[in-house]
Amino acid sequence: MNFPRVSAIDMSYTWLPLDNAAKIFPAVTSREHTTVFRLSVILYSRVNYNRLLHAIKVVETRFPYFRVCLKKGFFWYYLEHVKQEVVLAPDDKGICRTFKNTVSENPILYRILVKNNRISVEFSHVLTDGSGGERFLTELLRAYFNDEGIKKETLIEPPTCNDFTEEEFEDAYNRYFKSDIPPVIKYTKAFHLPFRLNRKPRFNVMVFQVSLCHIKEKARLLEISITDYLVSVYLYILQEIHNELPRHKHYSRRKILRIQVPVNLRKIYPTRSMRNFSLFVLPEIDLRLGNYSFDEIIKIVHYKMKLETDRKLINKIITRNVRSEKNPFVRGIPLFIKDLILHYKYYSQGANQYGGVITNLGKIELPCDIMERIRYLVFIPPPPNKKLKINCGVIGFDQNLSLSFGNISNSKQLETRFIRFLTAQEIPVKLIKY
Repeated sequence: MNFPRVSAIDMSYTWLPLDNAAKIFPAVTSREHTTVFRLSVILYSRVNYNRLLHAIKVVETRFPYFRVCLKKGFFWYYLEHVKQEVVLAPDDKGICRTFKNTVSENPILYRILVKNNRISVEFSHVLTDGSGGERFLTELLRAYFNDEGIKKETLIEPPTCNDFTEEEFEDAYNRYFKSDIPPVIKYTKAFHLPFRLNRKPRFNVMVFQVSLCHIKEKARLLEISITDYLVSVYLYILQEIHNELPRHKHYSRRKILRIQVPVNLRKIYPTRSMRNFSLFVLPEIDLRLGNYSFDEIIKIVHYKMKLETDRKLINKIITRNVRSEKNPFVRGIPLFIKDLILHYKYYSQGANQYGGVITNLGKIELPCDIMERIRYLVFIPPPPNKKLKINCGVIGFDQNLSLSFGNISNSKQLETRFIRFLTAQEIPVKLIKY
């Protein structure tokens, strides 16, 4: 499919409907459950403010469809193009704060923050997913370092590009929707960590740096991916925690341990969309069948990931999600009722189905003369909901893998056990002061 090119100066739209995945986020967003994620780059040198301001203007031109705010219609939320420019702000407030659509605060659904030698970009999940945010950040870095004598031929895309195709802001879920596919099997409720919540503000983050070559070699010997390996460790730790709980407690009776693993659909379906385009695989173990060794968990996770990322099975999930959106009855329900229904379904069905989340953005590649100016990258997923309590974000850069654990509970047991397991496997790990 060929998409026409659009000039950033002569935009052909003033508003956009939310993509299929984004529709649930306004209904479940709160001051604590912000649905905002962060990508950070830590440089070897202090950030040059003037150069960064120039780079921001470049990427604003490159991605004008990101300069939007969230608006409420009678039937649906939508994105409206705004004239305000994104503001470079000091990174001196909480991580992954919610976006307030007020006059006093810039209404654009992403923010760029700076602190010493760290540049951070935070996005509302209404706007894009981790892969879209990662591409935005890499273009920002190319524009930032372009003034430092970086060779132009090393740039994959000229950062001054001011036109793009409509494909970049398409809803790819609708593009690949097929109406004649059967529904997906529903999942049972899963085990959740029993830890108590922190006092407000609850959200805190621990970041660890893992040797990429060591963990890659471990995965290679087991003939699995790094994601498979990390998910297997997560399930193994959940099993340990579950088995140590008092048997008379209700939370120990749930025997299904399940992890949510977001999958970037751009690797399965061709699209250049910068909006949300990911779905989830849910590897699980059933403790009603007995305890599992780490090797058994690896086998289950590996084949579950392969099976559920099959294009035909992904088609079923896309169809289920988009079909409800296209239902005439659903379309005619006023927005305030839709919000109540989506909020209820998110917590009664979605959040009940998994007890952990691990999101791996993969290894980020940049030109060599840019890479040598960067110490490491960090990816922090949105703060977990009160049922989930803890999640994990993963991103690779150069020779290291960054693991960030977002936690709203008063326990660091999961993170401690996770890192202890990796070190026992002779994988070097160190805590980073983020």
